Amino acid sequence: MPEIRLNPITGDWVIIATERARRPEEFVKKEEKKTLPAYSPECPFCPGNEEKTPGETFRIHDGTSWQVRVVPNKFAALSRDGEPDHKAVGLRKSLNGVGVHEVIVETPQHHMTTALLPPDQVRRILQASLDRYRTIYQDPRVQQVILFKNHGEGAGTSLEHPHSQIVGTPVISSEIRLRFDRALRYMDEMGECLFCRVLTDELEEETRIVAQNSGYVAFVPYAALSPFHLWIFPRRHRSFFGGLEDLELEPLAELLRLTLAKLYYGLNNPDYNYVVRSVPAVDPKREYFHWYMSIVPRLSKAAGFELGSGMFINTALPEQSARLLRETQIPAQESGF
Repeated sequence: MPEIRLNPITGDWVIIATERARRPEEFVKKEEKKTLPAYSPECPFCPGNEEKTPGETFRIHDGTSWQVRVVPNKFAALSRDGEPDHKAVGLRKSLNGVGVHEVIVETPQHHMTTALLPPDQVRRILQASLDRYRTIYQDPRVQQVILFKNHGEGAGTSLEHPHSQIVGTPVISSEIRLRFDRALRYMDEMGECLFCRVLTDELEEETRIVAQNSGYVAFVPYAALSPFHLWIFPRRHRSFFGGLEDLELEPLAELLRLTLAKLYYGLNNPDYNYVVRSVPAVDPKREYFHWYMSIVPRLSKAAGFELGSGMFINTALPEQSARLLRETQIPAQESGF
């Protein structure tokens, strides 16, 4: 019989469609992995083409060449110029679309993917992301910073070269506010962090754990909104991603890379998005919140029921999804550990 599960963090009811559930192996991407060149002369992110991406804001260099670059997005969603002046005519409210939109070029190698990069390179990506995350929050116009990655056409990417993005907006989105409200209500009622409780329960049950190390845990949520939806939680309670210490980056890089590698080998390199969920810097001590990373493989599409009801239908049992990924072996030459 189908089961309806509540996701305590998002507040979403999810139908775990046991009658329609597919075996985990059925989600494996059928297409062959695309072979890319190590360098593409037309790619604006490849070494030697830096003039195509002017205005560099950050760089990690090894003394010979750059390893990670951060540049303004050529097709930015928001403008760096101006002030977020609010306007209101009756119920019609608006403000100027000012903010920051940058691209993190993750490696000089055009043909690589984050899942196959050495852990040290993933750490450099996170180091660059963290630097820009903190810096963008210093802009008084910015109220919210979103760090995210689109991998594959089905996830919204338009360039093959490995990259992620970071956006600073002048407003805090309703989705983030709803998460704050739920977390605060739980803290008021139960006297503990909702996220810490979820993590404790998952570690005790173990059935949805995918991978873990000394600092972080990757797992499929009990009420995963979609097939193979993953969360990476820090073991240490911390509300603000920008407050990470340097020593915390290495285990995060290791687990993020391992988790993406399990998706790469277990599901044949599916399209996916990941995003960092965190409190804004304006209130970094919100003890009721716990920052985390959400990884969403694009293995299904929302249809009429989801759009009409606001509920999700997940045709993959979270426990089976976690087991497939947990048991996925990484080739020795690719493990990097």
